[in-house]
Amino acid sequence: MRRWDPYARYIFVGITREEVERVASLARLRLEAAEIERLTGDLDKILEAFARLQTLDTSGVAPTAHVEDFGAPMRDDRVTNPPAGDELLLNAPARDGRLFRVPKIIE
Repeated sequence: MRRWDPYARYIFVGITREEVERVASLARLRLEAAEIERLTGDLDKILEAFARLQTLDTSGVAPTAHVEDFGAPMRDDRVTNPPAGDELLLNAPARDGRLFRVPKIIE
């Protein structure tokens, strides 16, 4: 459906019920008639919002991946919890020296 919004200066081409049914079919979704109507309206509003965004002048805006630049948190690469081998082995149900024994799962 075409709608002209005189304030936004764009022509919006909305999504049709048939297009929603086609996408649902491709996604192998079984939708009730009420769901199709609701999704048609919802998707129509989403597409209209994107059409309005396309009218914005972004020529002076630098491309970004994120809105905020938090930076990568850096810390020293050091061990803060050294392995406690003997204490770990105390919890092993079966062991062979300093190794855990586990049941064979590959034949």
